[in-house]
Amino acid sequence: MTKVRITVNGKARESEVEPRTLLVHYIRETLGLTGTHVGCDTTSCGVCTVLLDGKAVKCCTVLAVQADGSEVRTIESLAQGGTLHPIQEGFWEKHGLQCGFCTPGMIMTAVDLLKNNPSPSEQEIRAGIEGVLCRCTGYQNIVTAIQYAAEKMSAGEAVGASR
Repeated sequence: MTKVRITVNGKARESEVEPRTLLVHYIRETLGLTGTHVGCDTTSCGVCTVLLDGKAVKCCTVLAVQADGSEVRTIESLAQGGTLHPIQEGFWEKHGLQCGFCTPGMIMTAVDLLKNNPSPSEQEIRAGIEGVLCRCTGYQNIVTAIQYAAEKMSAGEAVGASR
């Protein structure tokens, strides 16, 4: 067993883990944060995307010990005080989800995308989310949802939009 110290959603966590424990399993099983989904375990689908030190990563191929000393943000960190993050709101308002399986990974990818490019074109959005597979939507409503969030965030309507 190896001790890891990881700040998850702003809360410092310390746990003993098997050295082979994947970050996705640490988040879901040790911490009980089940918003991060497990899909392929090979980085192909992207449903496990979280922010690791501010960068979108597919945590199914990151070991928990590799995240020792890091900060992780999951989908659970976005809504504040019952208010949806603008990207979550966009997915709700613009019907950017159907079954919801890819949604947490898609939203966390979009958070990173809009942090680095607050006003992306449709093509930039499509390129930015290409690592997350959706089997239901055909992507158009996802793109529209991210455009909605970008407009809302750039208009200053998102207090703490960089959350």
